[in-house]
Amino acid sequence: MTTVTDTTDLYPSRGTTEVSVPRRDPVVWGSPDAAGPIPPGDLQSFERDGFLAMPELLRDDEVDVYRRELERLVDDPAIRADERSIVEPKSKEIRSVFEVHRISEVFARLVRDERVVGRARQILGSDVYVHQSRINVKPGFGASGFYWHSDFETWHAEDGLPNMRTVSVSIALTENHDTNGGLMIMPGSHRTFLGCAGATPEDNYRQSLRMQDAGTPSDAALTGMASQYGIRLFTGRAGSATWFDCNCMHGSGDNITPFPRSNVFIVFNSVENKAVEPFAAPVRRPEFIGARDFTPVR
Repeated sequence: MTTVTDTTDLYPSRGTTEVSVPRRDPVVWGSPDAAGPIPPGDLQSFERDGFLAMPELLRDDEVDVYRRELERLVDDPAIRADERSIVEPKSKEIRSVFEVHRISEVFARLVRDERVVGRARQILGSDVYVHQSRINVKPGFGASGFYWHSDFETWHAEDGLPNMRTVSVSIALTENHDTNGGLMIMPGSHRTFLGCAGATPEDNYRQSLRMQDAGTPSDAALTGMASQYGIRLFTGRAGSATWFDCNCMHGSGDNITPFPRSNVFIVFNSVENKAVEPFAAPVRRPEFIGARDFTPVR
């Protein structure tokens, strides 16, 4: 399924009040009968729930390769000094490293892996490019979480993505227990867009990547959505993956256990949904956060 993208703001946000808008875009853009790595039944589940959990995307030997590369990047002083590295406010440990598919050929190969990019093309019904990539590092004993949010709200408001034609995959590089700050999603929440209240500060990304403020829903809205949709916590072995729609309400808690939780996170956007100017921010975010290179992944 293909639609013509224009610069009409279908999803207003960052105004004086919080607003709720029904989704105006498909969830699965490709034909349900089109050949691809996702079986039709799983595509239907993705359309209904907004996510698809895979118990095993990578083999153990592949996980070892990617985990060693993550550790190499985190331990590299040059990477730590790079603007693409985000450091925990309290512990001063690295929290995330962005644009890893450009920093590392190891992760670039993962992006091009047909088990990964093929699923993105199937869901989005077109060629895709990488809007954002990063490794998230949650070492034990106090790594902070990510508060409830819709990625699309930020990518629309601050990066200028016009439509909900974007999908993310989180691939576990350590085991995801039910205690070490795993991903939580409200199933079905992708069908409602919640436009958050409050103007976007200039250079908001510098604060939001460490501790989000602008673009976060109210307690009342989150309570209503959680009551309506419930909350699903994702656990699984290293090598498991969760695909989720850009508008899912999701978050993760702090990790106060001794057990680290690290993952690689890749965001694929349709080449037919290229970023325009931000819809609710004074300036674009840097390209390492919101890409302006729309070259399809091959």
